[in-house]
Amino acid sequence: MENKFIVETSAHHVHLTEEHIAVLFGEGAVLHNKKDLSQPGQFAAEEQVNVVGPKGAINKVRILGPARPHSQVEVSATDARALGLKAPVRESGDTDGTPGVKLVGPCGEIDLEDGVIIAKRHIHMTPADAEAFGVTDKQVVCVKLDTPDRSLIFGDVVVRVSPKFALAMHIDTDECNAANAAGEVYGTIVK
Repeated sequence: MENKFIVETSAHHVHLTEEHIAVLFGEGAVLHNKKDLSQPGQFAAEEQVNVVGPKGAINKVRILGPARPHSQVEVSATDARALGLKAPVRESGDTDGTPGVKLVGPCGEIDLEDGVIIAKRHIHMTPADAEAFGVTDKQVVCVKLDTPDRSLIFGDVVVRVSPKFALAMHIDTDECNAANAAGEVYGTIVK
């Protein structure tokens, strides 16, 4: 196995429960797959919502499917400032004690009490990938990106291991811009 993996940029997005999908898009509504994502079973939905914070709003934020057990909003640090929020850097799903936000859909609104995070950069790996790279689940590593004019090393990258994953690293739009990581970019774990 090569020691490199694809690095993908994850723009701001929303994960919703089935209950919240019904409130925002109407009773019986389902998410419609616009595009499959690299992680098996995950997709960018046709549906979008407006995210409204105390200081500003971001319109037409994409919903990622399928439905989740808890609704959450993932933004960059720049997005959080524009919304007027102090969002913490967290792994997806770790939303306790995070700020809330209003979600506005075509059929209703929801005031989330919490759920806004800046996603911690991470690498999805299968158990076989983790063994090949010599890492374990929840291990924190450094990853080097070789990009035109702005190569850099990201620290604090968490390894997430599951047989349901496909090998890929995820960074947000601020991190992408810092590394000039447009197009097809690969990362290497630095030991």
